[in-house]
Amino acid sequence: MSVFWCHTALIDGDPVEGVRVSADADGRIRRLQTEVAASAGDVPLGLVLPGFGNAHSHAFHRALRGRTHDAGGDFWQWRQRMYAAATALDPELYEQLAHAVFAEMLTSGYTAVGEFHYLHHRPGGAPWCDQYAPHAMEHALARAARACGIRLTLLDTCYLAGGIGQPLAPEQAGFSDETAERYLERWYALRDSLTGYGDSVRLGAALHSVRGVPRAAITTLLAGLPSDVPLHMHLSEQPQENADCVREYGLTPTGLLAELGALSPRLSVVHATHLTETDLALLGAAGVTAVFCPTTEADLGDGIGPARRLVDAGARLALGSDQNAVVDPLLEIRGLEYGERLASGRRGRFSPAELARIATDHGYRALGLSAGPEETAGGLRVGAWCDLVELDAASVRTAGADPGQIVLAGTAADVRSVIVGGRVVAQHGLLVTPTGVTPSTAADPAVLLERALARLDTSTTVPRPASEVSR
Repeated sequence: MSVFWCHTALIDGDPVEGVRVSADADGRIRRLQTEVAASAGDVPLGLVLPGFGNAHSHAFHRALRGRTHDAGGDFWQWRQRMYAAATALDPELYEQLAHAVFAEMLTSGYTAVGEFHYLHHRPGGAPWCDQYAPHAMEHALARAARACGIRLTLLDTCYLAGGIGQPLAPEQAGFSDETAERYLERWYALRDSLTGYGDSVRLGAALHSVRGVPRAAITTLLAGLPSDVPLHMHLSEQPQENADCVREYGLTPTGLLAELGALSPRLSVVHATHLTETDLALLGAAGVTAVFCPTTEADLGDGIGPARRLVDAGARLALGSDQNAVVDPLLEIRGLEYGERLASGRRGRFSPAELARIATDHGYRALGLSAGPEETAGGLRVGAWCDLVELDAASVRTAGADPGQIVLAGTAADVRSVIVGGRVVAQHGLLVTPTGVTPSTAADPAVLLERALARLDTSTTVPRPASEVSR
């Protein structure tokens, strides 16, 4: 059993002093004491939050950071650079890159990640299993997560079309299983193959979007997937998606999902940027989670989504790093609140306590990691995973900050220690081995990223101009 004594901890978003957290052998919180003194043998910590849940990631997009900002353009032009990175990956390189990205996440305070994964096959669509074992790309992600100690919910994604009413573009062929039935067959086989990873890896499902999955296929997938697994989907990220959906189906993407019975508390819709008033009411009434990715939405010029109005309508919010141009849960928090301020002209659209819950507990719920059904329970509670993040409350960024407002002052640079399942897995920006911090370069995410990206650069092909690829 591990026992941590926190000088101050945020419980349900509010600061509490003298918090003693006891973890059982399974890595869950067995006992939670407040306003108590430390005991001999406790691991002392300073200012502690529950682990941050990254509810939406594309790990391989990290390869584009700092490399796509020179030519302007929009989401659609950026997408061609993304396709070029995707086609350069094989299972070995993907595992190396994902391990580096997950290490960066972990040392930045993310203790769990939902990987929205669609790189299933070779770039042309042929399976990898003529050279590798079945599900090679999926197991590459699972091994990468397990190696650095982050929890992984693998959101295995169905991707069948290049747009509404359009065939797949050549660059998208490796994403597709061709039919919903084949996707389901592969999904169930994948589930059976992941049993050896224990609690560190769980399988969820995702439908890429209404532009990536036709209406009939959505119906098949909803009927064929288990009802108890997390289900995610990109929704209304771009105005063009909405216009195409209305033209084809006479409904917005949200309206289409409502008609098909897809809206429910287990559904997480990613971005949800361009919504009508009717969309807001439908999503709120169904109790869905909307996963906002503020740094990505800003980087790609996607727009500012109606976060406050979604919550007021009854939806829950979570946060994700998406393209990983920024890997910093505290900057995602700031981006969410600052976007609301810019759109509304008002400060304090979300309280610091709300923001803390959004980034921690709500992210875990979206990834199927919740310990219970309580609507407002904080991430620190008996039965929850003992996943903790210690922040430096006296850095140049945080000195003088009210502990309850630390989420609007700190950054990932202030993360001192990261605990997953009652075990310290990162300290001071380095991964921790079972015997402690190691000086090995294998513990440094920067070195891991440099090596993976250098290898990727030798494999990346030149993307086709955007004008040659159907949007």
